[in-house]
Amino acid sequence: MRLSRYFLPVLKENPADAQIVSHRLMLRAGMIKQQAAGIYSWLPLGYKVLRNIERIVHEEQIRAGHIPMLMPTLQSADLWRESGRYDAYGPEMLRIRDRHERDLLYGPTNEEMITDIFRSHVGSYKELPLTLYHIQWKFRDEVRPRFGVMRGREFLMKDGYNFDVDKESAIHAYNRHMVSYLRTYERMGLQAIPMRADSGPIGGDDTHEFLVLASTGESEVFYDSAITDLKFGERAVNFDDRAECEAIVKEWTAPYARTDETHDEALFNAIPEERRKTSRGIEVGQIFYFGTKYSEPMGAVVVNDQGERVPVHMGSHGIGVSRLAGALIEANHDDNGIIWPEGVTPFHCGIVNLRQGDGAADAACEGLYKALAEKGLEPLYDDREERAGAKFATMDLIGLPWRITVGPRGLKNGVVELTSRRTGESEEMSPEAAVARVAEIYAGV
Repeated sequence: MRLSRYFLPVLKENPADAQIVSHRLMLRAGMIKQQAAGIYSWLPLGYKVLRNIERIVHEEQIRAGHIPMLMPTLQSADLWRESGRYDAYGPEMLRIRDRHERDLLYGPTNEEMITDIFRSHVGSYKELPLTLYHIQWKFRDEVRPRFGVMRGREFLMKDGYNFDVDKESAIHAYNRHMVSYLRTYERMGLQAIPMRADSGPIGGDDTHEFLVLASTGESEVFYDSAITDLKFGERAVNFDDRAECEAIVKEWTAPYARTDETHDEALFNAIPEERRKTSRGIEVGQIFYFGTKYSEPMGAVVVNDQGERVPVHMGSHGIGVSRLAGALIEANHDDNGIIWPEGVTPFHCGIVNLRQGDGAADAACEGLYKALAEKGLEPLYDDREERAGAKFATMDLIGLPWRITVGPRGLKNGVVELTSRRTGESEEMSPEAAVARVAEIYAGV
């Protein structure tokens, strides 16, 4: 993409109403525009990041054997009355009545709808296990929406639902989700720690939240610093192997890590003092096992191998896709702007032409642009008639991980400059070598 043809409405000054770093930088970098309290348009740069996050979530869900689908944003109130949650959910639910006086709601979550789909089509244990998921917009009418996409009213979320014939199988689904989430966050360049949490209105006895440590986090968290040394890495996982998934979950849940709702001071004090840590955390996902909480009242039953009709065991598993865009910035920024990890960056590399209109510089930039595209990469070429300082400031603000700078002086020596946004380190090399280096970096992402 050429910047002269792109829609990138960057702001030079910090917006007065933006309270945290991610909100300020998303507005300044032209990623979002507020349309109403807690409701945002995702402008082209932000939309690209959102889709990259969504792509990673899809890939890891499918790797774990989960099946994608799509459910509507509007739901029938009758389904929620069946489960008993319609009146219990509270004012966060946006209730609507259509022209025929039928009660609807803008879905804050989808347990009832997916249970209705399941009970309509599945009747035997032979069709289990089954995990269905979708990525869909939700709405929760927060009293005080704030912090941009971190605490909005409308948000994009992945929510998945497992159906199993018994508790043991459902706990394996729980473990499988935890493993897949660990892979998902690490691919995005985030360390999201699974912490024992409270189930809230979803219900259930077993639940973990995934939290990114950040000073702007909403939750107070308590943890053993040993957990921050754990890395999932490139290990291959057989998601059908119950023992393997359980072992990984035990590895990641053995160190103490809890939110303030479930904090146990006695257990925390048993940790060596130098490893006892408190912080703030940003929730980016949560997994639940809630057994037959929905299947019993809604009649989601199957015939088991003994010929008995039994309610299925269920779990719910969510990732805050739009919230992750903000969390990534909270964890990856400096005074100059965003620093995108390679896995989610909107463009793989920036090209800065220091002398627009110079024949040699223009030709070199066009050659780099074409060569990167031929490698399957998407560069952002700043071909504007702007000062070099303004071009560098824009690139730093929007946070592309790598920048190739082209100028007449370097070209006389046959070199361009490749710069890492994260470290600030630059290296001179031939244009061909710069393309090869960038391609090599992304080959492992």
